[in-house]
Amino acid sequence: MNWELLSCGVRGHHTYRPDEPALADGLHVDSAAGQAWRCLRCGDFVAGPPRGSGPADAAPEVPRGALLRDLIIMRLLAVERLLRGLFLLIAGILVIEIRHSQQTLSEKFDAELPLLKPIADQVGWNIDDSRVVQLIERAFTLSSTTIVLLGCALIVYAASEFVECYGLWFARRWGEYFAVVVTSVFIPLEVYELTERVTVVRVGLLVVNVAAVVWLIWRKRLFGARGGETAYREEHSAASLLTVEHAAVSESGAHRTDLAAGHPDGAGTHSPDPDERAPAR
Repeated sequence: MNWELLSCGVRGHHTYRPDEPALADGLHVDSAAGQAWRCLRCGDFVAGPPRGSGPADAAPEVPRGALLRDLIIMRLLAVERLLRGLFLLIAGILVIEIRHSQQTLSEKFDAELPLLKPIADQVGWNIDDSRVVQLIERAFTLSSTTIVLLGCALIVYAASEFVECYGLWFARRWGEYFAVVVTSVFIPLEVYELTERVTVVRVGLLVVNVAAVVWLIWRKRLFGARGGETAYREEHSAASLLTVEHAAVSESGAHRTDLAAGHPDGAGTHSPDPDERAPAR
């Protein structure tokens, strides 16, 4: 999968004209369609004016290669956090709304439960010993204050999921730390739930959360892993195509300077000594 072309196909190319003439010369060409500028993401030349311009140091960081793949994975995690947050928010609001309707809901539940028993027997579900049914019946006995606190706790949990979503989607450094800390806090609870009953949903959520924590710490060099913050910044700097072009121009200039100074690497280019000249005919 060419992630650069995929991203450019969805979001468009990202061209940039640096103020430095040496860099600008290496990033554009003249074509039959006019000027074409090199995309900082996929490296292709795109006809038309550049999308941005300014000093090379102010050029936007355009993820490429492994960094772009990591960004896509982080945004998939962000979408999962968004969906989970919406579910928790709706659940919290519904819990608070039923605080004055417990008696009515309890009577309706007791009246409808026998109707579900034949269906439950067909699928092998022992509805009399079901933990879900027991939790629902226990919820009807809670006080209004307890129900409100439970609903508020769900809403706060949903808010933390939305914060994670924002930080991961926009690749904020604090968002990566926040996601690791918050996700790690709930992993022991998910493990405890598995000791009570193993379900596909619970196992799936646990696997996703553990994989997300391990991946974020390793790939994003969190908590000092793989060189920590310094290595993280160097990786992002080296991934910028404009930085690579700048390095290439600098090395080329240094090489030309060495040649002009008679550096050993350029020994074959210095002017011949008068004594070494060929004798006249």
